[in-house]
Amino acid sequence: FLNCTRVSCYCNLQLWSSYLSKIQSSSKPVPEELTARRGSASLAWRWFGFDKKDEQQTSPICRICRKQIAVKQSATTNLFHHLRTTHKTQFEEYERLRAEQNSTAATNTSDDTDLTKDIKQSILTYLNSKFTELNTLIARYVVENMLPLSTVVSESFRAILAKIPIRGGGRGVAPCRNTFAKFIDSEYEKMNVELKTSFEELEYISTTADIWTAHNKSYLGVTAHWINPNNMEREKAALACRRFKGHHTHDAIAVELDNIHSTYGITHKITATVTDNGSNFVKAFKRYQPLEESDSEEDDEDEVTFTDINDALHATDDNDGDVVITLPPHKRCASHTLNLISCTDVDKWLLSKSATKAVYRSATAKCTALWNKTSRSALATETVDELVSKKLLVPCTTRWNSFYDALARICEISMVDLNTISSKLGLTAITEREHQFLKEYCTAMKPLTVALDILQGEDNCFHGTLLPTIETLMLKTEALKSGLQILRDLLDAIAIKTRFADVLGNEEAILAAVTLPKFKLRWLWSQELKDKAKASLLAECRRIVLEEPLPGTSTSSHHTDSAKENDFFSFEEDEEETSSSRLFSLGKLVFSPKRNRLSDKRFEKLLLLRYNHWFSC
Repeated sequence: FLNCTRVSCYCNLQLWSSYLSKIQSSSKPVPEELTARRGSASLAWRWFGFDKKDEQQTSPICRICRKQIAVKQSATTNLFHHLRTTHKTQFEEYERLRAEQNSTAATNTSDDTDLTKDIKQSILTYLNSKFTELNTLIARYVVENMLPLSTVVSESFRAILAKIPIRGGGRGVAPCRNTFAKFIDSEYEKMNVELKTSFEELEYISTTADIWTAHNKSYLGVTAHWINPNNMEREKAALACRRFKGHHTHDAIAVELDNIHSTYGITHKITATVTDNGSNFVKAFKRYQPLEESDSEEDDEDEVTFTDINDALHATDDNDGDVVITLPPHKRCASHTLNLISCTDVDKWLLSKSATKAVYRSATAKCTALWNKTSRSALATETVDELVSKKLLVPCTTRWNSFYDALARICEISMVDLNTISSKLGLTAITEREHQFLKEYCTAMKPLTVALDILQGEDNCFHGTLLPTIETLMLKTEALKSGLQILRDLLDAIAIKTRFADVLGNEEAILAAVTLPKFKLRWLWSQELKDKAKASLLAECRRIVLEEPLPGTSTSSHHTDSAKENDFFSFEEDEEETSSSRLFSLGKLVFSPKRNRLSDKRFEKLLLLRYNHWFSC
């Protein structure tokens, strides 16, 4: 009996010991056999570890039940799920510890929350401004140098930017092409908004228009010019360079111009639009000029028209949506007119006279052969450089005065050197009579070319510059007759009075000249003309309402005249291309081989941003 009792007690002790060990194993982890997770602060790893052989720590093991848990990398979702479903007591402890941790963190940071947000916002604002500034500089580099948009993804360009430190931390990073294109679009819109805002404050604006072709595509370019009322300085901007499809008819030109003017809200502010002498431009402005009320009434009284009723009804249905097109007053480009005189009129006269026809053709033919030889052969160019140390200029049909400049360069070379050059290049030598002809031609044409350069000026050429330039040109041309022999009668072919008949004596042009501080009344050669100009100016002043000058308005004159211009205007005792043509030249440069696939709209945006120096402001 005692033995049975002892055995029973021993068994009970074994069972009780086993029960206690189970309780202990379920309430405490076993850290001795498992290694802790490296580099993790998550509470979940208090109940999980890794076998010592698992150096990569890819298979976590539960410290309580020794079960291996499948996880993806360092994710703890499956660990929490195991605690929640298998070890509820430990999961409740985890929830309590996490709540305490969050409460402590919230208490420590509650006072600094607003300050931290402000600091973060300041840092973000600063960094955004720096990256915007960097994008602006990149855009300036690409647009001003007319580089392809793919420049921003060039490895060499990005390598340069990567070496540029940005204040506040980080390095320069170029945007991708699409992001950069969007930035260009947004800047273009900003430029247009700024232009429209500037135009709203102006009363008077003048514009220029021209059609040109590049890569078999036609474009209509329009520029605007005005005097800033705040500082009295002349300013300019390109308004459009739109693709012009179809025939260049006067109707199509009128529609496009009216559309451009309406876009910027300047239709009724334009005092005049300057174009070349092309018949399509002349007809467009003549046909779409606004009619005066008196003129329309007279036309209604004088003219009787018969209209078919059916045609009238159909025309009414078709024209319900038509918009009335009105164009501003038209002015013909004086520079283009002078170029017509120097090229068309003079050339026609030289070929019409037997005394000059032969020598003109032979001299220009020999010069052309010399130009072709030197422009196509490096050896020929070296031969010229060795003898005269000057590069021969080659005429360009799109650059005014280039023919004169090329002939003037040849006239600077002596007859001996010219004959030597011709002999070495295998060309026919220029005779003394031909050389004399070229010299007289340059002498006769020089005043015309100087006047053309003056009227091609942009920053300092005003409407008031026209008449003094024309009057001085006529006087200087007349004074040259006594020094010419072969071309003595050529000066009669320079029909300045005929070409500028609408301008000479024009009261508006006279008032523009006498009110320009550069000229005043000094360009008028007789006292009678001066008195008449004074009377016209006084009458105009009485007609308009004089306004007080704006505070801070600058009244200083901006004289940046060249020595050639000052010498041309010899009556002054006390003291380049037209705008639309410049846009034309710039447009051809934009169409580089790497950029000739630009869309029409992208081309216009890049060209206007470049012409208006948007990124240089």
